[in-house]
Amino acid sequence: MLPAAFDYRAPTDLGEALRLLAQHGDEAKVLAGGQSLIPLLKLRLAAPALLIDIGRITELSGVRADSSRLQVGALTRHADIEAARQLRGAWSILLDAAPQISDPLIRNQGTVGGSLCHADPAGDWGAVMLALDAEMVLRSQAGERTVRAVDFFEGPFSTVMRPDEVLTEIRISRPRPRSSGTYLKLERKVGDFATVGVAVQVELDDGRVAGAGIGLCAVGPRSLKARAAEQALVGQEPSETVIATVARQAAEAAQPTADLRGSADYKRDVVRVFVQRGLRTAVKRAREALA
Repeated sequence: MLPAAFDYRAPTDLGEALRLLAQHGDEAKVLAGGQSLIPLLKLRLAAPALLIDIGRITELSGVRADSSRLQVGALTRHADIEAARQLRGAWSILLDAAPQISDPLIRNQGTVGGSLCHADPAGDWGAVMLALDAEMVLRSQAGERTVRAVDFFEGPFSTVMRPDEVLTEIRISRPRPRSSGTYLKLERKVGDFATVGVAVQVELDDGRVAGAGIGLCAVGPRSLKARAAEQALVGQEPSETVIATVARQAAEAAQPTADLRGSADYKRDVVRVFVQRGLRTAVKRAREALA
């Protein structure tokens, strides 16, 4: 199918993009990498009067780190994260997730911010940002606000963003030295959406877990944060018994539905197994950082 007719603008600075959004509101759609929006336009599941292509706004791209945090521009490509070897260590979870997103064609064109704003319940980055307790930076002509990842996703393909706002960057606090994580994904074939996705991040202090993050995708109406499991892990020595208990609690937080990829019980058990595996890997990496 062909998209419905629309006007097209390609601003080269953020100010112009925000002005257009303020003028047109719900009648406009923002185009980043286009890997999610273009198919929706072709199927006429989206029919905006105006398409605002922000791909030429260079200030929204790039990965920057300082002593306190990591800043990922909303227009940063998945492939850019995959190639950012400086993230190895405390931010290994990002390096583990990026190469598992779809296929090389999508990763070379699709953007981190676009994926998060699309808010697909099976989107990989949602689980990762929940595990990292990331913040989304939203801009409009009225100013800037930050929203924690746990508050960002409202439901299937729905976020707290207003029609006049643009996601400009994702901020992630720099973990302490004894920290690491990973991302695990079950898919039917390479490039498929996740059947189950699990992101875990841990911080160790004197042999115990000082902080933990567990994010889930494809097992609920939105990306989910396994809060009870995180809280049960903090303060504990990460023994096999503790890890198994936490994994069961994380599985209880999942809200899967049965479909062609498997039954709800099957998906919930995959969450349990992946949380176990992920925590073992994260703890091992965090311990190795001490050497």
